[in-house]
Amino acid sequence: MPTAVADGVELYYDSEGDGETVAFVGDAGYGAWQWGWQHAAVAGPYESLVTDLRGAGRSDAPAGPYSVETLVSDLVAVLADANVRKAHLVGFGLGGLVALEAARTTNRVRSLVLVGTAASGAGIDPDPLSAAPGDPAALRESLAPALSEAFRAEQPEVVDQLVAWREREDADPEAWAAQAAAVADYDAGPLYEVTVPTVVLHGGDDPVWPAEGGRALAEGLPRAEFESFAGARHLVTVERSRLVNDALVSFLDSVGDD
Repeated sequence: MPTAVADGVELYYDSEGDGETVAFVGDAGYGAWQWGWQHAAVAGPYESLVTDLRGAGRSDAPAGPYSVETLVSDLVAVLADANVRKAHLVGFGLGGLVALEAARTTNRVRSLVLVGTAASGAGIDPDPLSAAPGDPAALRESLAPALSEAFRAEQPEVVDQLVAWREREDADPEAWAAQAAAVADYDAGPLYEVTVPTVVLHGGDDPVWPAEGGRALAEGLPRAEFESFAGARHLVTVERSRLVNDALVSFLDSVGDD
C-alpha cells in the first residue's frame, strides 16, 4: 500500500495505468469510492492516481481543523512520493478548492477538472452530505442531497452499494468537521492567476454546492469552460457518470493536443 508522509501524517494513494497522471482529489468526508466511476475511465491512456484526504479512508486522521493550504501540501507530498512532476487534477467539492489552490500556488498542475465546487467556501454548508460511518440509516438519508429522487428510486442497488462503501471508507464525525472547516475558510482570490486549461462540471440541481457557483468560477477563470447536467445533484459523478466521463476524457485529450 503506497503512502506519502506530510508533517508526520501518512496519506494513502494508489495508481493504475500509464501516460500522463490524472490525480483525483476528493470531497469532504468521502472515501476513495467516490472516484470508482472515473478512475476506470482514465486508467490506461492515462495514469489514474487516487488519494484519500487526511481524515478519510486509509489516510491518517490527525486532529483538526484542516485548511485548504494543508491539503495542498498533502497533495504535493503524494505527487512527490509517486514521482509525478505535474498532473491533471480532478477535484470534487472540497477537492476542487484544493485543486484550484494547487494550481494557484504550485507548478504541479497541468490542467484542472473541477466538479461540484466553487471559488469560495463562503455560504457552503456541506453538513447535509455528512453522516457517521457507523450509522447506515443516516448514511442513506444523507444521499438525498447527493442523488436525485429519481435516481435513488430507479437504481436502489447503487444506493445500497454506496452506503456499504461509505460505512468502510468515509471520515468519522470529527474528521468530517476538520475537513468541512477547510471549506468554510477558503477563498481563491483573483482567479485570473489560474491560467491552466480548466473545465468546470456541475450537477444542475445540486442543493449543497449550487451550480451558480460553478458557473461563476468558470466565468472568472481565463481558460475555463462550464458544463452542467440537468436534474443531477451533488454526486453528478455517479448520477451522470457516463456523460461526466465523456466530458472528462474529451477534455484531457484536448489538453494533450495543445
